[in-house]
Amino acid sequence: MKSIFTNRHGGFSHGDFASWNLATHVGDDPANVELNRVKLRKQVGEYAIMSQVHGDTIAVVDQVPIQVPIADALITANPDLALVVMVADCIPLLLCSEKLVAAVHVGRAGLMNSVASKTVAKMRDLGATQISGTIGPSICGICYEVPQELHDEVIAEHPLATSKTRTGTWALDLPRALIAALEIIDVKVEVETVCTFENEDHFSYRRNQITGRQVGVIRL
Repeated sequence: MKSIFTNRHGGFSHGDFASWNLATHVGDDPANVELNRVKLRKQVGEYAIMSQVHGDTIAVVDQVPIQVPIADALITANPDLALVVMVADCIPLLLCSEKLVAAVHVGRAGLMNSVASKTVAKMRDLGATQISGTIGPSICGICYEVPQELHDEVIAEHPLATSKTRTGTWALDLPRALIAALEIIDVKVEVETVCTFENEDHFSYRRNQITGRQVGVIRL
């Protein structure tokens, strides 16, 4: 296993969280979430998660942390430890190199605070040279409608984020902007072009508000 992205199917949760919800903070039955996490652990081995807050904190881990770190990026050099990022419209970015891997949570705030670029810089500080990435399922530029003021604020920093919905209102294309930002620092990415808002095989906060979280997972 190098990297995987889960969807919402094949788990133990019910109702709004049906069925493979992996988040404990969304209102799901904790017992069902634990069953879902056991299933993930059987699939990917021991893994580290983070408490994501749309910030730019990067946690370097070499084992499963005793306390879940408050961070939006995880880095490890341990080949026996997988890294997990949870999403329900935001971008799950997985980065790999010959020595290190990282899992990064990139939403609109994460794009603006450059959490992905900062994670790449940290990986290079730790000895990584050739870094590549994969962007998992996330909301697309046609579906991520925002007010014009917010649109203008983001595109002032990331012009390629500009987009419009099918009805002509302002929107943001976060994946396109992230790809461009990573290319500037010599990180090429592959993209899984699945829109979480449109594809009901995935959890989407924009679509349902009360919903679960799927994950991106990477291991060295």
